[in-house]
Amino acid sequence: MSVIPLQALPIELLRQRSSTKWQAYPPEVLPLFVAETDFAPAPAVTRVLTRAVQLGDTGYTPPDPGIARAYADFAQRRFGWTVDPAHIRTTCDVMMGVVEILRRVVTPGDRVIVTPPVYPPFYDCIPEAGAVVERVPLVDTGTGWELDLLGIEAALAGGARAVLLCNPHNPTGTAHSRESLAALADLAAAFGAAVISDEIHSPLVHHGHAFTPFLDASAVAARIGYAVTSASKAFNLAGLKCALMVTADEETSDVVRGLPEEVEWRTGLFGAIAGVAAFSQESDVWLDGLLAALDHNRMLLSALLEEHVPQARYRIPDAGFLAWVDLSALGWGDNPAVKIRRDADVALHLGPQFGEEGRGYVRINFGCSPDVLQEAVERIGTLAAA
Repeated sequence: MSVIPLQALPIELLRQRSSTKWQAYPPEVLPLFVAETDFAPAPAVTRVLTRAVQLGDTGYTPPDPGIARAYADFAQRRFGWTVDPAHIRTTCDVMMGVVEILRRVVTPGDRVIVTPPVYPPFYDCIPEAGAVVERVPLVDTGTGWELDLLGIEAALAGGARAVLLCNPHNPTGTAHSRESLAALADLAAAFGAAVISDEIHSPLVHHGHAFTPFLDASAVAARIGYAVTSASKAFNLAGLKCALMVTADEETSDVVRGLPEEVEWRTGLFGAIAGVAAFSQESDVWLDGLLAALDHNRMLLSALLEEHVPQARYRIPDAGFLAWVDLSALGWGDNPAVKIRRDADVALHLGPQFGEEGRGYVRINFGCSPDVLQEAVERIGTLAAA
């Protein structure tokens, strides 16, 4: 049975949204920066949220809103990963979950490894937990990116106490291999360190690639790791505030169970209600349609850049709806998104915010209609040809 790709909403309708993507810039600007997508919600999500509003179901989140079981079923169905719902707690969002776990597994002043270029809030959440960022950049293999296991080993040997992993990786779209994740787990275990894996993009791994949950990479990974995830990226639910902290070992589960009750009270009721619907089997058809639309766009972006901005270097991502594009050959400086926003009325994410490795880069959100993507690249191409 063929999958029908989702169609993005008309831009006239999207401009009525009140979220950051559509309100940060004036209407002449095409917004392809922040990680919001342009599709109508999954029907199951729309139905349960509509019902909640009709009922006035806007109170406090109960201890068991059903999302732990819903996620466990989703993980089994989509990833072949068996998760114990008793090893899941909720909180407000993924970065909050990361901070709270870090506070329990490191002490103030400890160093935490990140693998840039990487999601900019990583650089803020580590200091928020009282720790210090230690950078071990990804290795550029010439055809993709990989974890620098030798660099990580050296950092751990030098005293780093944890690794904050992005899996799949933002902004490169890399789906880390089971072998590299298992090797990372072995290194962390050898030095008594923890691995916290941000897996928010995990439902969006494209055909031909596979998502390996860190906790499922090996028995060692299950013992020393923590995963934090959410339906928010795949189902565009960031404003509803619900994330999951997942463990696979009694010792790590005790750490998460020991977090203050207030951490769980921060979970948004609408986030939990929507998350249950998103992770339900009913939403699988919608998710498959989204993946088909994103697969088309990641390929379309390659063709558009080749035609209109041939100086660009772009590797088609394994996962997600974010493209990491090197524009340094255009000579627009370390932060080309500034010129593109000013002179082409296209808003892209600023490459240097992802780390030093982002100089000359932009991140492009292709979770939009093909027409919007084409117009954005054509505008950039016109600027490049001027």
